[in-house]
Parts: sequence; structure tokens; C-alpha cells
Amino acid sequence: MSSEALIILIYILVLASFLGFELIAKVPPTLHTPLMSGSNAISGITIVGALLACNEMGYTTISKWLGMVALVLATINVVGGYTVTDRMLKMFKKK
Repeated sequence: MSSEALIILIYILVLASFLGFELIAKVPPTLHTPLMSGSNAISGITIVGALLACNEMGYTTISKWLGMVALVLATINVVGGYTVTDRMLKMFKKK
């Protein structure tokens, strides 16, 4: 990978991090649960990408390890997100 491509990827990562932080900081608490569901869907897409990165189709060892780490972290995020969403939705059910 060329140094120019690496700089562009780092720029995109930093920009996305700042944008994500600003968006999350401005979300009112009442909208947190629906947005968590959307975040879980995005993490599901991350799991698919991580599975592809873990595949043995000519990828390097580093990409396989990074794919495995992404797979584990995205799975934890999805399971934790659904657990929190389910717990919050149970608070609104009538007893």
C-alpha cells in the first residue's frame, strides 16, 4: 500500500471518528434505543466484512488477525446492543 493511500485512509478514519462523536453527543436520551438498533445493524455488516477478511483468499496474515479481532469486537457489540435494547424495551412493557 502506498503512503498516499495510507494517509487518505487515516484521514477518513479521523474524520469519521470526529463526525461520529459529534453525532452521538447531540442525541437526546429518548432516541438512544432506536439508534442503538441501527448501530447493531451496522455492526452486523462489520461482522460480514470481518468474515471476509478472515477468509483465506490471498489475504495477508495481518488482515486475517485484524479480521478476527473485528469479528470478535463486532459480535460483542451486537450482543451487548441487543441486550441493552431488550432491557430498555422491557421497561416500557405493562406488567
